Amino acid sequence: MPPQPPSSPPPAPPGEGPGGPGGPDAAGVPLALSQEHRLRRDLGFWGLTSIGFSNILGSGWLFAAMFAAQTAGPAALLSWIAAGVLSALVALVMVELGATRPEGGGTARWPLYASGRLVGTMIGWSVLLSVGGTAAEISAIMQYAAHYVPGIFHHGSLTWPGLALASGMSVLLTALNWFAVRMFARLNNLVSLLKVIIPLLTVVALFLSGTHAGRLTDTAHGGFAPYGYAACLTALAGGGIVYSVNGFQAPLDFSGEARRPRRTVPAAVLTGIGLAVAVYLLLQLAFLFTVPDANLAHGWQGVSFDSPFGQLALLLNLQWLATLLYADAVISPGGSAYVGVAIDARHTYALAKNGLLPRFFMRISPSSGAARRALVLNLGVIVVFLLPFGGWQSIVSVMGDMYLLIYAASAVAVSAFRAHDRERAAGLAEGRAPGRVEGRMPGMRWIAPVSFAVASEFIYWSGWHSLRVALPLVLAGLPMFLLLRRPPDARPRGVELRHGAWLVLHLAVLTAVSGLGSFGGTGALPAPYDSLTVAVVSLAVFVWAVRSGADHLRTAPARVADGLNG
Repeated sequence: MPPQPPSSPPPAPPGEGPGGPGGPDAAGVPLALSQEHRLRRDLGFWGLTSIGFSNILGSGWLFAAMFAAQTAGPAALLSWIAAGVLSALVALVMVELGATRPEGGGTARWPLYASGRLVGTMIGWSVLLSVGGTAAEISAIMQYAAHYVPGIFHHGSLTWPGLALASGMSVLLTALNWFAVRMFARLNNLVSLLKVIIPLLTVVALFLSGTHAGRLTDTAHGGFAPYGYAACLTALAGGGIVYSVNGFQAPLDFSGEARRPRRTVPAAVLTGIGLAVAVYLLLQLAFLFTVPDANLAHGWQGVSFDSPFGQLALLLNLQWLATLLYADAVISPGGSAYVGVAIDARHTYALAKNGLLPRFFMRISPSSGAARRALVLNLGVIVVFLLPFGGWQSIVSVMGDMYLLIYAASAVAVSAFRAHDRERAAGLAEGRAPGRVEGRMPGMRWIAPVSFAVASEFIYWSGWHSLRVALPLVLAGLPMFLLLRRPPDARPRGVELRHGAWLVLHLAVLTAVSGLGSFGGTGALPAPYDSLTVAVVSLAVFVWAVRSGADHLRTAPARVADGLNG
């Protein structure tokens, strides 16, 4: 398969040529490509870093320290470190894809290219559902705002007045994202600065108010790991740690709008993770050291606040800090929701390119470079998610699994692309793959399978209570694949089913093991054998998935195998 001339524009993927869901415009240029070129490349390193950091440090810092302490006690510190390390592994996979194949909404596009339309449809469906994560941030704002506006939040969910106020905030965030990317980056930089200052000020103020020496090893409250070290795994999901650290992929979704993406995207993603985890560790330490002894009468599991840091500040007579924290309860989740609305629009734009949504939502405003039609659709999805869930914890328990599934599919994608390149290299006299690109990460041969297994374990550790809702929702993408109109150049359905069967089986196995396992299941498959089973199955599925992806790329048209737009 000969390489394409460097001067030729990158071709569209299947279904995006003439007659496909993204057919040509008036000039004969594929619609997806013409819209992609309207994206403004205005984002540099600090703009991308602030987007990633702002997306990570949202409502999680207001809640996760308490929930993690309830679950694992002081040992929750280990959970934060593990989450940071494992997230960095997953991020390296995403970084290579973002650096070598920059494209707006890439996380929704790479699985389609690497594994075919079945996987692309199911992951795309997960991406569309993950718009609900923005609803979690808005819900967090409502919960803290109830301190000043009684009647908007009651018994863990929004009231009708609260829902009306939350919907109004969703409209405001959509309006702010209506304008140019440059304006988005400037506003986000300001919000990110405030989101750094206030948590750090909280840490300093709490420590200066007085700490309890020896709290981490105090045997009166169970010592460092009062509920055992296995509780650290539970805290990853049950304590909100996974959700809190999620969001590091944000700069990748803006890679199509970045200056020098192969340089700036990797550095921005890893810098954002490092800064956010450092802030979370400081907040966890401050919470552990300053909770009054009177609140520990029933151990760490008995520590319960509706607004953890705000009420803790009031208990310590830090009225000024409490006032600041209740104000920041709007700024931090609001900043993450602001970024989330922008990311979701790029995802919806990418789903329209995939053919999962009508191409009507693929249009980019020529005046602003924003996907305005996608913004309107996502506004409706956010409001719909606020209706049945309402509370922060209810939403994040499901959304975290959606994010992790996208990360797992990306690990398969990066290895499938590499395997295909190696196959092509073996068939060339020169012994090298055509069209080879810069930006590849060293060690990806082991990073990709480990990150796939890690993402699968994180999904499993989120517990049966979450998975019994999340995984059936994702599996609903299978009938959607069977019912969607297929583009004229699509392959036989049986071929697509064969190439994507690994994802269906993997989700089914995760659901079964969760129902039988020790994380909220029946316990018929006890720890640690349940987690070990997930690890073994995940690695076996990964090998299968990469081989299926390589076969898909081997038999795909040249435009699919040779890369993405951008």
